Amino acid sequence: MPNQFIRTRLLIGDKPLERLNRTKIAVFGVGGVGGYAVEALARSGAGALHLYDDDTVSESNLNRQIAALHSTLGQPKAEVMARRVRDINPDCQVEAFRLFYLPQNADEVDLTQYDYVVDCIDTVTAKLELVTRCTTLQVKIISAMGTGNKFDPSTLVVTDISKTQGCPLARTMRKELRKRGINHLKVVYSTELPTSPLASVDYEPLETTDTRPGSAARRDTPGSTPFVPAAAGLLLASTVVRELGQF
Repeated sequence: MPNQFIRTRLLIGDKPLERLNRTKIAVFGVGGVGGYAVEALARSGAGALHLYDDDTVSESNLNRQIAALHSTLGQPKAEVMARRVRDINPDCQVEAFRLFYLPQNADEVDLTQYDYVVDCIDTVTAKLELVTRCTTLQVKIISAMGTGNKFDPSTLVVTDISKTQGCPLARTMRKELRKRGINHLKVVYSTELPTSPLASVDYEPLETTDTRPGSAARRDTPGSTPFVPAAAGLLLASTVVRELGQF
């Protein structure tokens, strides 16, 4: 493998790196959480990355998303991150897919091709569909729970969804998955209780015409910082890397 991974090799050796180089990983959602997961996977030596996201970079993303720069405003996030991956590791086979994953278009994605799926979607409908399909197909998946309205990255943990508490998204996912006969799911979630956004802040969503399920135009907008989403993305990636590298 290229010498750029020499510092990683000092920690884990050649065989884990070779195993990572043979993997194909899908990341669904490359925003505040998913963007950092993609970054870490690329720097860890993942052989192939498929990035799924239909959103474009907006000004409100600049405070926390790695794809968000003034130079990338208006550009598709998946394509921005794909370019970044190629610049980090030209040997990584990365593809960007402009897709807002939903039950209606889920058949367009062949999940069986992946060694691991990283779920960084922020809508319940899409998350449930992705988790259900991966579970049925026995494809490994790890899901990010809520990172909005939180400040403390030290409260993030990797656990089974059955052990989560205090996270509204995890609670909803847990309930809905049980209805589908799914009692276990590996997740990254924060034990920190969410803080209510300040009512005095005048926030007007930029994507006010977007009426897709779960879009900013259809739900309350959470507050967010650079710390918790980024740390969640790194924790997701580190879990995937350790499992696929088998070290």
